[in-house]
Amino acid sequence: MKTLGDPRLTATWPERLRRALARQVDKLPWGAGRRSLWTALIALVLAVLVTLVWLAGRYEASQVQAELERDTADAVNDLRSSLSRQVQALQALQSGHFTPQTWQPEALGLLRGNRDWLRLEWRDKEWHLLSFADSPLRASAFERIARAETLNEANQACQRAKRFNGPAYSSTYFLPQNDGLGVEVMELCMPVTQAGELAGYMVVTYSLQELLTERLGSTFGRRNELSFIEPDGTRLAIAGAQRRERRVFTTQQLVDLPGNTLLLRMDGRRGEPDLFPNVLTALVTGMSIALITVMVLLAKDARRRLKAEHDLADALAFRKAMEDSLVTGLRARDLQGRITYVNPAFCQMVGWEADALMGQNAPMPYWPPEMVDEYQQRQAIRMAGNAPPREGFESVFMRQDGTRFPVLIIEAPLISVRGEQTGWMGAVIDISEQRRIEELSRASQERLQATARLATVGEMASLLSHELNQPLAAIASYANGSLNLLQDPQAVPQTLDDVHMALRRIAEQAERAGRVINSVHDFVRRRDQAREAVHPQALLDAITPLVNLQARKLQVRVVIRVDARLPLVWCDRTMVEQVLLNLARNGMQAMDTPSCRDRVLVLRVLRSTSPQDPAGIEFTVTDLGAGIVPEVAAQLFNPFFTTKAEGMGLGLSLCRTVVEQHGGQLGFEAHAPKGTVFRFTLPAAGHNATADTA
Repeated sequence: MKTLGDPRLTATWPERLRRALARQVDKLPWGAGRRSLWTALIALVLAVLVTLVWLAGRYEASQVQAELERDTADAVNDLRSSLSRQVQALQALQSGHFTPQTWQPEALGLLRGNRDWLRLEWRDKEWHLLSFADSPLRASAFERIARAETLNEANQACQRAKRFNGPAYSSTYFLPQNDGLGVEVMELCMPVTQAGELAGYMVVTYSLQELLTERLGSTFGRRNELSFIEPDGTRLAIAGAQRRERRVFTTQQLVDLPGNTLLLRMDGRRGEPDLFPNVLTALVTGMSIALITVMVLLAKDARRRLKAEHDLADALAFRKAMEDSLVTGLRARDLQGRITYVNPAFCQMVGWEADALMGQNAPMPYWPPEMVDEYQQRQAIRMAGNAPPREGFESVFMRQDGTRFPVLIIEAPLISVRGEQTGWMGAVIDISEQRRIEELSRASQERLQATARLATVGEMASLLSHELNQPLAAIASYANGSLNLLQDPQAVPQTLDDVHMALRRIAEQAERAGRVINSVHDFVRRRDQAREAVHPQALLDAITPLVNLQARKLQVRVVIRVDARLPLVWCDRTMVEQVLLNLARNGMQAMDTPSCRDRVLVLRVLRSTSPQDPAGIEFTVTDLGAGIVPEVAAQLFNPFFTTKAEGMGLGLSLCRTVVEQHGGQLGFEAHAPKGTVFRFTLPAAGHNATADTA
């Protein structure tokens, strides 16, 4: 039975995919067994390809052999036909009634027409020579050896012819010549009959060499080598092409003649088959090479795929590890707003399991019930594509236990590999701790500001007492004078006018002292930050009594310039007054040197000239002191950095923090011919809200 802790239930789809890939990778081929299968496959393919090439070569050889056998059969038929025509020519010769004298010219004519005849003889039935003729085309074949010594084969052929009552051929024999060589010859004997009775014989001596050359050489000798051979392979005569290479294509066929049988051998001109004997073999070989190449490429592709799958599994595992270690929640939604993916950080953040969130659409289970309508409208705007991408916004989510917590959501379009938007990808950050830290920081800043204000008031205590002594002394003097006038019994009506005038002076001085005290009280007391629309002149009026206190002590002339028709400033009044007072005091203290004779402090308010904030209000504080050296300028705004022996180093740091909280920038620059200008900007309350300068 599976429990809720079973990883097969709680694993998200990336984890399941990673495990499936890992199982497949473990089964992939490149172990010893799979390698042997690939080796066997390659060996089998190579064997098949080699067999195909060998069979193609054998087929070519068989074709050549068959062609040679056909040529041999044709040569035998042609030879028989030629011999038959010669027999017919002899029969025509014997049909005439010739005498030995008239027979010889006819015989010479036949010898000239048949180059393979060496000698033609006419013998009677008792085998006596009646007439003969040697071939006029060559020397007599019987010059070296007498004809009588070679009549045995001819006599036997005539005996066979007599029995057959037709032409008969003798066995072959060697006939030596005068040149030291010789020729292989064969005798043809043809009986001569008159009125059905044997009257004699016609004997023809053949040259086997010339017989091959004349009857077969012109037709078959151009491509093959022809020869008459003995049964043991001894060659009797050779004709046709001569080749030095070893011949592998040869055939033999019997030439059956009356009384004798010749063995004709024909050797093909083509030697041992080439590596590519014909187009078919070359094509098979080329396809085989292509198949082997494809197999090699497939093997390489398999290795690349295996490496890619390993890399994919590693990348997926690395991605899963990163997602699990993230503290930022990730949430993917399709174009209809349904959740398609959440990471563990998001699940931990909202307190819901991934399976419970997958496929959910508005309203989401982590939306506070009181904000469902607002969130649905916001999601509809996002799904319609009207919200700017990658722009963060703050929201409030609800955990499964009902607790609320603030979050920062940054969403961007989810683009597929084809460049199409398939949904939205959002990063959700729990900013509860950030809000707590900001609150602590704000409280700390307020305490620091209050401390700085108290330190400022402490430094101004002596000036404050001097400033208050003047109105108090005037009040006492006017009060005593009024009492004296009222006690004089001789007072006249004019005296009453003086008393009234003295009382008015008392009221003015009392109001003056009250303004000084209220200004110090407002400056020192802590209160909640509240921004409001304030006239720039009102900010300067609030700090003027305190500025004048120190200005009289340091003999500084204060000049205040406010441009006409400036808009109201949207700010925290007390904090901005503190900035102005700190900058004014720093400027007056910068001029408190013996070398500075022109001690003028200029406070000015004008419209902003900065392109970043053209609608803002710019405040400048200009002194004519010695200026700021580069070593001091580099760390002027660092907390606790000061050039005063009794300073705390918090004034300018707090001033910059206050200005930046209002959306402005605090900076400084040198003033010509001497001195320094500090300037900062504040946002205007509204473009239509303007006020005239008093």
